[in-house]
Formats: sequence, C-alpha cells, structure tokens
Amino acid sequence: LAAPMILQNLITSTLAMADTFMVGMLGEAPMAGVTLANIPIFVVQLFFFGVQSGSTVLISQYWGKGDREAINRVIGVALWAVNLVSVAFALVLLLFPVPFLGLFGNEPEVVALAAEYGRLIGLSYVFNGMTLVYLAAWRSMERPRLGMYILAASMGINTFLNWVLIFGKLGAPALGVTGAALATLLARVVEFILMALSVYASHEHPLAGKPKELFSFDREMLRRVLKTSFPVIISEGGWSIGNSVYYIAYGMLGASSLAVIQVASTINDLFQIFFFGIGNASAVMIGNELGRRNREKAQGYAGVFLKMTFVVSVIVAIGLYCSEGLVVGFYDFDQATNHLLTGTLTVYAIYMLPKMFTYVLFCGILRSGGDTRFCMMLDLVGVWVIGVPLAFIGVLVLHQSLPVVAAMVFFEDWIRLVFALLRVKSGKWAHVLID
Repeated sequence: LAAPMILQNLITSTLAMADTFMVGMLGEAPMAGVTLANIPIFVVQLFFFGVQSGSTVLISQYWGKGDREAINRVIGVALWAVNLVSVAFALVLLLFPVPFLGLFGNEPEVVALAAEYGRLIGLSYVFNGMTLVYLAAWRSMERPRLGMYILAASMGINTFLNWVLIFGKLGAPALGVTGAALATLLARVVEFILMALSVYASHEHPLAGKPKELFSFDREMLRRVLKTSFPVIISEGGWSIGNSVYYIAYGMLGASSLAVIQVASTINDLFQIFFFGIGNASAVMIGNELGRRNREKAQGYAGVFLKMTFVVSVIVAIGLYCSEGLVVGFYDFDQATNHLLTGTLTVYAIYMLPKMFTYVLFCGILRSGGDTRFCMMLDLVGVWVIGVPLAFIGVLVLHQSLPVVAAMVFFEDWIRLVFALLRVKSGKWAHVLID
C-alpha cells in the first residue's frame, strides 16, 4: 500500500519542481504572477484535501464492511462538495480574474499575468477535484496503484506540454504563462478521462456507481461526510496560515534566512515522501478493520505503523544529515548563508522523528478512526499557541539565528506528539462511523 503512494509523491514532487523551474526561466514577473494566482488556488486545494480525508475515512470503513452502495453514496457527497467549490472558483477566475486576483497583489503587471494564468488554471481544478475524489476512494479500497499511474502520466504530460507551450517548441507558439496554464488544463482533462475509463470500463467495478447511487445520499450521509471533513479543512487551513506567519518571522532575520528556509523546506519535503505513503497506508488498513468492527486489530495496526515510522524516520534523518554537503554545493550562496543552510538542515534532521510521528498519528491513525476534531484542536493549539509565539520570541526578543529559531518553532511537534500518543493509548480515537 505504501510503496505506490511513495513513488507517486516522488514523481509528482520532482515534476512540480521542473514546472516551477520552467516558469522561473521566463523571468521574475511571470514567476510572481503564477505565485500570486496560486494563493487562492491553495485554499481550493485545502478544501479538496479536507473532503478527501473525510470521505476516505468513511469509504475505508464501508469497504471493510463490504457495503458497495454506501461507498458510492459517500462519493456522491464528495463530488457535490468539490464541484460546488471548484465550479464557483473557476467562474470567478474566468469572469473577474483581475479584480479578484488584485485582492492579493497590487502590482498591475503581476496581477495581469496572474489573471492570464488564472483564467485557465481555475477550469483545471474542476476536473482535478473529481479525479482526486475517485483516486482517494480507490486508495481506501487498498488499491493505490491506479493513482500512481494516472497522476504520474498526468504530471509527465503537464511537464512536456509546459516545455512545448511556454517556450514555443515543436512549432507551437510561445505562450508564456498562458502556455503553463493551458498545459495544466490539458493534463487535468487527460487525467480525468483516464480515471473515468479505469472506473467505468467495467460496470462490475465497485466504484462504477450509477447516477441513482451517486446522488441518492440522504441528510445523514451528508452529515457524516461533513463531520469528518470540516475539522480537517479547519485544521489544514489553520496550519497553513500559521506556516505563512512563520515565514514572516523568518523574513525578519533577512533575505538570506528567507532563502535558506525555503531551500531547507523543499529538501526536507523530498525526504518526507516516505511518510506520506506510511500515513495513507495506515489510514486505509486501520479504517478497513474498524469497518469490520475489529477495534483490537485496528489498534494493533496502529502500534505496527508507529514502530515502522520510528525505524524509517531514523534512517531518513541520517540521510538528510548526510546530504547537507551535496545540498550546499548545489546552491551558489556565500559562506555565511551556507553556514545557515547547514545548521537549518541539521535542525530538520533532528526534528524528523517528532514531525513524522505526528504526521502518521494525525493523518493516518487518528483520522482513520474519525478523530478529526481532536486532531484539529491539537493542530491549532500547537501552531498558534506554541509555534507562532516562539517564532517571534526567538527573532524579536532573543535575537537568535535561523537554526535556533527553527528549532524553537519545531518544539510544538514534541508537544503534539505527547498528546497524540496518549490519545492513541487511550483507545478513544477508534470510532466506528458507519451503521
């Protein structure tokens, strides 16, 4: 279960970096325009993630029970939710791109480029939202390979079309940021077609729901999906805004510190892809057992995944620490900035264990038991009560360097880890959410 999801994240992360690199070659203004357009898009992505998380908790339990019809009713609720938001968002960007994106930036050239990009990119999320719902459902049914194949194909097409349409290769016109958006839209359409063919090529497929099954959900099913999804949306939103506030604090240390934290975070994300697979696999397997009403086995799986996380986090932390010289040599920074980068990567390596334990506990174990409200409260307290105040105390009061401030900020991971482990040990997280 974990291996295909790890490979999927590795492929998509690598190709996303290639896309960013190609847009960056156009210059500072186009890159700023794409970044500006991605600010509201990030909110849509958070919503998609929340709906996915809430629906997959229920789908994994219904799959454990063997209730195919209920799975399709959950998918119906998720499709209504993502389409409601994605279509509204696409219409706003299509009809009022300049006024809307002007709310996030005040440079006319950058806003104009953002609007040029946003008109098409908004449409791409209509297709992407529906694809993600089905792929998440498939993953909840212990079949993660389809998502790996489809998203890998989509990202490959996106990267190739970016090269063709941004720079005008193979006889195509050079469209700049419009080409980048068009490439993404076409890739998302192909992605959706591949998903639909995979599901509906056989009417016997468990996800090939008829319209009556998809849209016959009642108020109780809607309540269940929203009850598990809404806390995840709030949790991820609060966490994301908190991380943006961290960057404000880091920026007060100077431009070099801001550049270093961006590089260190990007490198750290590449090392963390292993835990995305472990977290998703734990959510599926534990959810299936809860659907069978086998709480004892579900709790046993939780212990197994925590042991696995410990071993992998130690190995990955050592790998990150040993890669510092390679990373520093790749960037053309001065000696002082290289020293900051080395120190910051060391901090990330040291905190790999509590960070990844917390990730697997929250996104895998606790959420699979429907304990999303507890995760939400602990996330918000960790970021806003502990992390954000420590960031500004480290910068404004103690006048510490970036590695020390980062270490102070990451202390909230230890606090969340302690309470999350106590929650798992209590067994109160393992809820059966289905009839």
